[in-house]
Amino acid sequence: MWEGIPPFLREQLEAQYGEEGAARIAQGYAAQRATTLRVNRLKSDPQTVGEALRAAGVAFEAAPWSEDALILAGASEDAVKALPLYERGEVYLQSLSSMIPPLLLEPQPGENILDMAAAPGGKTTQIAALTGNGAMITACERHAARCEKLRFNLERQGAQRVTVMNIDARQLDELFAFDRILLDAPCSGSGTVQAGSASRARFDRETLARVGKMQEALLRKAMKLLRPGHEMIYSTCSILAQENENLLTRVLPGMQGEIVPVDAGRFTGMPLLPVKIPGTLCIAPDALYEGFFVAKIRRRIRK
Repeated sequence: MWEGIPPFLREQLEAQYGEEGAARIAQGYAAQRATTLRVNRLKSDPQTVGEALRAAGVAFEAAPWSEDALILAGASEDAVKALPLYERGEVYLQSLSSMIPPLLLEPQPGENILDMAAAPGGKTTQIAALTGNGAMITACERHAARCEKLRFNLERQGAQRVTVMNIDARQLDELFAFDRILLDAPCSGSGTVQAGSASRARFDRETLARVGKMQEALLRKAMKLLRPGHEMIYSTCSILAQENENLLTRVLPGMQGEIVPVDAGRFTGMPLLPVKIPGTLCIAPDALYEGFFVAKIRRRIRK
C-alpha cells in the first residue's frame, strides 16, 4: 500500500491522521485518477461541450456540484488535447479539487482581484469566466517561463482584463489594495502524490520548512493587500497541517484575519479529511479528487 511513497511523508500522515486515516490516503494515492475538465463559459457552455464530446465518442458525467465540471470515462488528457474544442479553448483540463478555490472565492464583476501564484492559469481563467470577464484581475507569476504559459492560456481561454505581472507576489507594493485575493500557495504537493509515478517533489523536514516560510510570507502579504472587510481564499494541494491549519493559526490573529466558514455540503460527494479549524476544507485524494486544502479568510475592520 505504501510502495513508492516517501517514508517521511508516510511518517507525517500517520502522525496527523493516525494509521487508519493515513491508510485511506495511501489508497487514494494508489487510485487511477480520472481525467476531468472545466467548461469555459467565456467560449462555450455545458450543452455544446457535451454534444462535442459525445460526437467524439467520449463518455462523461458532470460533478454533482457543478455542470461545468466534467468527469471523463476512459479518456486520457492526450485524447482531450486532440479535440478541436480543446484547441479553441472551450474547455480547460483541470482537477476537480482545483476548481473549488475560485468557486469559494465568489468573484464578482467590477471587483479588483489578485491571483498571487497564477501559472499555469487554470484558476485565473476560471475567475475570469465566473465574472464573465467583468472583473479586473492581476495575475502574478515569478518564473518567466511559467509566466509565458500563463499568458498563452489566458489568450486561448479568452480571459480579458487580466494584467500579468512577472513578479514574486511577496514583492508587491503595499499601496495596492484588492477586493478579493486568491492565494493558491506553492506547497509540498502532498495531496497530489500518485503511487508508482515518478515525483519531482521532495518530502523532508528541510523542504517543508523552506516551503512553509514562503507560504507564511505570501499569506502575510495577502492580508496587507486585502481591503478591510473583504475576503480571500488560501489553498494548497497539500494535506499536511503544517502547510495549512497550523500556518493559519499562527498568522491570522496578528493580521486581523478570521476564518469564514465554508459549507462543505455545497460539494456533494467530495471526500473530506478531518481539519483542526472548523469551516475549512481538506479534500482527501481518491480516484476523482486530488488532496487539497481550502480556507476562506476575512480581514476584519479595525474598530
